Amino acid sequence: MTAKDTSSHGGGIARVTFRVRCESLGHGEAVFMYPDDHSSKPIPLYTTAGRYPWYQTRSSINISIPKGDKNEVSDQTNFTYRYGIHRAGTFYRWENPSDGPSQEDSDASTDSRPNHQVAQDGFQHRSPALDGGRDVHTLPLRLFSAGEEYIVNDVLGVTNGHPKIDHIRLPHNYGYEEMTMLHSTSRADSFGKVKSGTSLNSFGSRPNIKSEPSKKKVGFAPEPPSYHGAEMHSSGKKEPVHLNSTDGLIVVSVFLPVHLHRDSQGVWTADWDYEALLSMQTHLRVTRIGAVKWRGWHGNVGKDGSPEHGVPVNERQKVEACLRPFNCVPVWIDPVLFGEMYNGFCKGVLWPVLHNVTSVYSTRPDGGGGTKSQDHSVVPKMVPEKTKDLTVAETLKSVSNRFTEYSNDDVSMGIIHGDGGKEASLWAAYTAVNRNFAETIVQCFNEGDLIWIHGFHLLILPSFLTRRLPMAKVGLFLHTPFPSSEIFRTLWCREDLLRGMLNADQVGFHLFEYARHFLTCSRRLLGLKYGMIPDESGGHNLAIEINGRNVGVTSIHAGIEPPILSQVLNHQSTINRANSIRNQYKGKVIFCAIDRMESLKGIPLKMLGLERFLMKCPEWVGKIVLIQVGISAFERGDDYIRTKKEIHAMVDSINKLWPGTVHFQECTEAEMRLSQRMALMKAADVVMVTPIRDGLNLIPLEFTVAHQDALTDEGRSDGRKRGLCILSEFSSSTRVMRGALHVNPWKVSELANSFHVALHMSEDERMRRLKTAAEFVTRVTTQRWAMAVLIDLKAVHKNADVGKYSGAGLGLGYRILGMDQGFNSLDIGAVSKAYKKARGRLILMDYGGTILSNDNLDNLSRFQVATKSRKYTVPTPRMIQTIKDICSDKRNIVFVVSGKERHFLTETLGEIPNLGLAAEHGMFVSWPIATASRKRVWETLVAEQDRSWRSIAITIMEVYASRTHGSYIEETEMKVLWQYRDADPEFGYLQARELEDHLSNVLRSFAVDILHGGVEEGGFVEVRPRGVNKGVVSTHILKNIPKISTWEKIDFLLVLGDDHCDEPMLSVMRQVGRRAIDARRAKNHEPPLPPMPASVTLVDVSSCDQYVSSSLTTFTCTVGKKPSAAANYLHDVDEVQEFLDTLVKVSTRDHKFFSSVDLRGLDSTGSSRFHHLPNIHSSMFLSEQQNNMFSNQETISAGVTRSMSMGNFHLHSEFKRIEPPKVSANLSEFLSPLEDDEDEDAVFF
Repeated sequence: MTAKDTSSHGGGIARVTFRVRCESLGHGEAVFMYPDDHSSKPIPLYTTAGRYPWYQTRSSINISIPKGDKNEVSDQTNFTYRYGIHRAGTFYRWENPSDGPSQEDSDASTDSRPNHQVAQDGFQHRSPALDGGRDVHTLPLRLFSAGEEYIVNDVLGVTNGHPKIDHIRLPHNYGYEEMTMLHSTSRADSFGKVKSGTSLNSFGSRPNIKSEPSKKKVGFAPEPPSYHGAEMHSSGKKEPVHLNSTDGLIVVSVFLPVHLHRDSQGVWTADWDYEALLSMQTHLRVTRIGAVKWRGWHGNVGKDGSPEHGVPVNERQKVEACLRPFNCVPVWIDPVLFGEMYNGFCKGVLWPVLHNVTSVYSTRPDGGGGTKSQDHSVVPKMVPEKTKDLTVAETLKSVSNRFTEYSNDDVSMGIIHGDGGKEASLWAAYTAVNRNFAETIVQCFNEGDLIWIHGFHLLILPSFLTRRLPMAKVGLFLHTPFPSSEIFRTLWCREDLLRGMLNADQVGFHLFEYARHFLTCSRRLLGLKYGMIPDESGGHNLAIEINGRNVGVTSIHAGIEPPILSQVLNHQSTINRANSIRNQYKGKVIFCAIDRMESLKGIPLKMLGLERFLMKCPEWVGKIVLIQVGISAFERGDDYIRTKKEIHAMVDSINKLWPGTVHFQECTEAEMRLSQRMALMKAADVVMVTPIRDGLNLIPLEFTVAHQDALTDEGRSDGRKRGLCILSEFSSSTRVMRGALHVNPWKVSELANSFHVALHMSEDERMRRLKTAAEFVTRVTTQRWAMAVLIDLKAVHKNADVGKYSGAGLGLGYRILGMDQGFNSLDIGAVSKAYKKARGRLILMDYGGTILSNDNLDNLSRFQVATKSRKYTVPTPRMIQTIKDICSDKRNIVFVVSGKERHFLTETLGEIPNLGLAAEHGMFVSWPIATASRKRVWETLVAEQDRSWRSIAITIMEVYASRTHGSYIEETEMKVLWQYRDADPEFGYLQARELEDHLSNVLRSFAVDILHGGVEEGGFVEVRPRGVNKGVVSTHILKNIPKISTWEKIDFLLVLGDDHCDEPMLSVMRQVGRRAIDARRAKNHEPPLPPMPASVTLVDVSSCDQYVSSSLTTFTCTVGKKPSAAANYLHDVDEVQEFLDTLVKVSTRDHKFFSSVDLRGLDSTGSSRFHHLPNIHSSMFLSEQQNNMFSNQETISAGVTRSMSMGNFHLHSEFKRIEPPKVSANLSEFLSPLEDDEDEDAVFF
């Protein structure tokens, strides 16, 4: 039967979605379904990161069902099909039993290679016939009904028995076009059932439809939305991300990808630099920004205004007009400033470090020598050999006249960018140039544009952009390697560079090796966490978490554009030049190499390898030639001069022994453009790329395209042994060019052996290697690479919630913080107004970091406090007095909830009347006492229990502390903590994970919690009694309000905290306030508020409802602008002090007058706040004598006037000495609600 939808079959149509489990597919392989019909095209199956290893057809396939009842359809009426594996868009092989879950005996499948045809998906396919010699999948059509939809679940390579079929019964109000069915059971269950021989599900009931969100695609059409039944149209499912012609893109690079020309008449023209990676054409609206490069220099003015070293100022507008048709915008920078940035900082400082090269025995960071220095340091320096053998034109002074070389001889180790040394001016130039780029970008930016920054020259540019364009999506891609943390940390500006990169939304590298180093640097130098984070499309992305936002990290290697290279290859001038080279070295095997003249390219090592090969294999003398092209690297200064001298000496030595073996030619970059390179590589048989450290290098990819014709019979007719690439394992392309011959350039014997292997390699192996290399070159093009990166960048949901991001910091310390919407600075006016009107207030405050500076910020201070070698810091006298004043207000119940031990809190705050204390995150609670003379009584939050776990935990922790340098153990009365903040971050984290697992296994029978937290501050593993945290104790305090006060419910709630230990308290109390708001809105028939932000951990707080008023006003605040469960923030402890002082002033002003409610609460002693001891069930009990500890509390200080009316009150004698109050004129005036005028609502200071 056919899969086509034809009207010739009157039985009707069943729609079938095919899914197949493919666990054996290799990299770059795809799977296609071939129906048993020669006229049907193969149908591609796709997968996502969330669905892998299941592959699925994009849409349902129409299968014709024969006429008649399905029970009457013959068992012989089947739909047969087979799965084929494709590589690089062409048919590769059929499925075979080895692809299945187990190895079974069967005949080996043979490849069938029919003619090509192009399918609708754009792939080039072959159409092999299904012959009887191969196993096929069989679907009995009697199992299908017309008008229904099914899912067929196969396993690649398993053809025995029928596949598992899911029947999707469709609702009558939806058509076929509105939904796509997905697999209804788990992959593991489906795979197991197929493997065991089960072939069909029961049709008795509709299976559960499980949605599997689609991952973002590159180069494919979007998948239809997943089926969710009746809820599909109401759900807010996000559409897959795609790039279209309306998307704007700003591509930023240090140089524009164009060539400028100026004729004798002063007319400027330009054309694309097709060699530049960023010159590719796309359907997007692209604006390119960068500096212009003309006649080897860059800037806007030359010497005396001449164009010899830059574009003259008076011709700047002409250049801008010339570049406008290319959508290129130049950045005009002073040549001297640009030179300091480009040659001084980028090439002199960053370039060696990024390539893992540094030396402390050198006056230069790249390990090279330098000119004489006035530095009298005792560190020995390497003095370069004299260059007397070089001509005057080759001296460093001459080179510096063209490309100014900025050495770092006077580097001084100051705390602020070298303390004014040469590196200070270089860093200033670097920041100034990045700032100039930012200004140009802001002028060209349109809302919604993507900004894609390229190169290590602009690492801090995102820091400048986030300040001006906080909602722009910024991507940064590095085309160089990234060093290990031990090398990168030698830079004095390391934190600024890292923070600049992390201010982007996405950071890209060509290899994961480079990305891994970047992740490690972020972890070790900034203490950040990274990992696979779920995205909103159903997959997982590698990201770094910083300040509440995630910075994506991608590793995608760039490619080339084969069509452009093919045009260059087929050009007659290229053909003639290649033939000329072949004729010049006729009869010889040509090895070629094109490298820049610097030590990182490993040219001397290559010469040593050739020399050793010829010494070991003299029979090849005169039969091979190495054409070494050296690109002048003037910007490398001393390194260029030294490398050039060394290469000349080695070439002369080899040619002296074996004349004509090495042909060395030095040229400028402009003299070795794409056409010249392609001609040389077309003429060569083997290319050698042997750098000792290299970033993006496209020479191996270009060489593969130049010899791709060798895969055809016509190309092999010349009889040459060509197409092999000898590639250093330290080059980025070595990970993608699997067909190349990989070598370690540091091992000279291995380099010598590579010559021997290349000359003696069999034709079959050579072709297999070339074919493997060609797969990547043809599959991953420049456009595909760019689209993959840009789709991920566009997928950043940054502008979906404008209120989610906030800026903080000054200068290069400016950063974007990911906040919840509405996360603003605490509105002191709103708090004061609610505070004034409230009659029952609960105030919960943290200790360290909230009412005093945090001891934990300094590692040394933390260690000294933990080891009892220094005392804790205490709040200032001003803060203590402020807390006393707040506690003196009879409407307030104030608690300080701390992680400190109870004896310390008793010593520090225990004498403050009416102040409640909670120690060790709430394990111990001391209720407010009326007078300071009474002794503090503590009760435990949880009952006393077996504490033998402490000795077990300490014993285990001591083992880990002994083998983890920098870790130590902290002990308190109720908890044990292993702190590794001073240890190596990576090793400490691994040890902490192992310790956490160890403790979990050993202490599983004890009622304890094992916590691994504080990674941002260094990290710790803590063991403490189960069910103890600040969130639990805050609800415990709230539920006991009626027992310690005269009011039953509170109508004002204020919570202050500063770190991760306070988040449970902030989260719980914020939810208590939200429930009160929701109840009011429901009563008033108002729509509900949006859901709580993700930073709030949702828990059940319904048990607190009876203790809060329906008019409750809640304020949660964290100290420091950072992601938090709190709704607001204060910047520092000083702001907390000012805020609490404001509340004191409001209390003082508010209590000049009393309402009738206040008067009714006054007893004969003038005290109304605490009239009995709280009757609280706990493991500790208070004596009966202590039940009256609040009876003598004085709530109003002397001299405060009172307003009373209607009746005689029996007052304390102290009150009788007060001036007679104002008496209301009538009962209505007294009982009517008191109206606050505008002046009363204001807060006076």
